[in-house]
Amino acid sequence: MASVLKVDKLDPQSGTDLEIGSSGDTITIPSGATFTQSGTMNASAITAGTIDTARLGSGTASSSTVLYGDQTYKAEPGGTNTPYFRAALSSSQATTDATTTKVTFDSEIYDSDGAYDPTTNYRFTPQTAGYYMITVSLSIYKPATILNAGNAYIYFNGASVAGGHMGNHGSQYSNSTPEANMLIYFNGSTDYVEAYTNINTSTGVTGNVSGPSAGTWFQGFRILT
Repeated sequence: MASVLKVDKLDPQSGTDLEIGSSGDTITIPSGATFTQSGTMNASAITAGTIDTARLGSGTASSSTVLYGDQTYKAEPGGTNTPYFRAALSSSQATTDATTTKVTFDSEIYDSDGAYDPTTNYRFTPQTAGYYMITVSLSIYKPATILNAGNAYIYFNGASVAGGHMGNHGSQYSNSTPEANMLIYFNGSTDYVEAYTNINTSTGVTGNVSGPSAGTWFQGFRILT
């Protein structure tokens, strides 16, 4: 039967260290007992087992948080560039000569948050505030006449904020692929963006935005900050 020694305090003799147990012994702290340590405990003494992540810092330890140098768990840096979208034309769109016209991108390639309208307004209205990179590219052509100018515009809340221009190629059956890019801040509720064009031909006839085409697309995504 194990012996029980009941004391309030153990002190080593003067000038010596207090040692409990010998090499090969196991010192056990039973369930329900609390080991309180106020002095120094060397981390190198922990040579087995796994320390619970919750003991490493404050906050919530999870697969989506990381432990920072201030010993707090915070959301993992980075994230996804959502909302984002990419739209195309399902067929070529004719425009009136020298008239600024909305490009009716009616085919969704990507739309992470359902923020692009491909049926009525043909616009992107993200509901998440932030900076977005918006780009439009238009493959413009007009057979049997000279294309004086082809333009691509980005309209923000109904006003032009960026444009790309390609002028006269100087030959018949000409075409161009203007592109416009813009970094825009959206308020996350009502701000929207659309694509427009203006095609000018030498004979005043109808111009066309080619679709579906690898050169005709409208896209955007949120910039992580």
